[in-house]
Amino acid sequence: MALGSASGALQGLLDGEPGFPGPLSWLIAEGPAALRAAGERLAKAPAIDPAAIEWLPPLPAPGKIICVGLNYVDHSLESGFVPPTYPTIFVRFSSSMIGHGAPIRRPAASVRLDYEGEMVAVIGKAGRHIDRSQALDHVVGYSVFNDASIRDFQTKSPQWTIGKNFDDTGPFGPFMVTADELPAGGKGLHIQTRLNGQTVQDASTDDMIFDVAALISILSEAITLWPGDIIVSGTPSGVGMARKPPLFMKHGDVCEVEIEGIGILRNPVADEIGAASARKALANV
Repeated sequence: MALGSASGALQGLLDGEPGFPGPLSWLIAEGPAALRAAGERLAKAPAIDPAAIEWLPPLPAPGKIICVGLNYVDHSLESGFVPPTYPTIFVRFSSSMIGHGAPIRRPAASVRLDYEGEMVAVIGKAGRHIDRSQALDHVVGYSVFNDASIRDFQTKSPQWTIGKNFDDTGPFGPFMVTADELPAGGKGLHIQTRLNGQTVQDASTDDMIFDVAALISILSEAITLWPGDIIVSGTPSGVGMARKPPLFMKHGDVCEVEIEGIGILRNPVADEIGAASARKALANV
């Protein structure tokens, strides 16, 4: 369990060490007082070298990973869709997720691996039929996600699920920033995706069609939201499939998603092991 600062310094404790406050999922379920106490304890913990640790997703196994498609007008248009009047919802499985620094795996089955930088809202209080005016009371914090997508599999059927759930394609992290450290609803934050240092997505979270409060209210009409559930709130325009020519991620690339006040999620791209021969064949399709 680690605590980050604006300077990039890290302090933390390992599971089993005296004073270890517990995993983030447990702290969220326990409520704000447990999170505050953990923060106070970790603020006195020893420094950690960020390069010396393996980063895991802040929540390795959320109860629900609810994703929102087409939630920025320009992205809807570049994807060939009319901007929606009701959120486009799909889900991810925790088996697709990786942490900061881990390689995004370009699979043997496709060369059409795309990036999608997104803001995550983490649910901290359970609820159903949540009024929009109270919705942000249910958010404990925010994080960063790269909804890396296998585009040809995403469009094999009207349902996007398979193209959004290949193993090792869902970078999440590196931190969760508590809601009190950010503008309400994570509004007005600069969100940017860079591929090999070149900016490919650049927007504000103000540009979302359905903001976090609206998403929580709408989703909770149907679904009880529980502490530790996450909402991956959609990506802005600039995705690789919409570019001419298309820009897909390949072995050796580095993709970064940065959200103001939350952090930078950085991941290399690597071919799935044993994929060389399949890649050569697919490249000629």
